[in-house]
Amino acid sequence: MATKIRLQRHGKKSRPFYYIVVADARAPRDGKFIERLGSYNPNTNPATVELNFDKAVQWVGNGAQPTDTTRTLLSHKGVMYKHHLNGGIAKGALTKEQADEKFAAWLEGKDGKTQSHKDVLLTAKQEAKNAALLEETKKKEAMAAAIVVKNTPIVEEEVIEAEAETADVVTDSAEASTEETAS
Repeated sequence: MATKIRLQRHGKKSRPFYYIVVADARAPRDGKFIERLGSYNPNTNPATVELNFDKAVQWVGNGAQPTDTTRTLLSHKGVMYKHHLNGGIAKGALTKEQADEKFAAWLEGKDGKTQSHKDVLLTAKQEAKNAALLEETKKKEAMAAAIVVKNTPIVEEEVIEAEAETADVVTDSAEASTEETAS
């Protein structure tokens, strides 16, 4: 029986969620399966992949063929590299300890890249949030100033007094200038 490691679709319309399963190659996509290995959620950023690592390595070692998308997910988690190292151990090119060291080094580098990507996304999200908050604060202040101007009553007496003061200042300056020209 030919077995495949593939995705089984679940979730709502436009919100897919997948199970990573081992199934007979002749079985329908969402039909009967042999074993469930994990899940894949592409709706999160970065995508979430939960996987039973040991079972996946065992199934790949037994000859189950992953589909293209599943192969990418398994490679991302290190299943395909572990399978490759196990092949080297079987041929005698590596010892178990050497293979474990190589895999640990690869896994550490992969975790560093993933964490840096998550940090960049988090920083960008925080910056966008701060910019939106600043823009909202500016709009709020502008609206408050417009409301204050609109609601401030203009008293006619104040306008008349302001005009009288202006007239007094103008006449005082005119008298001072005429005195200077006369002298």
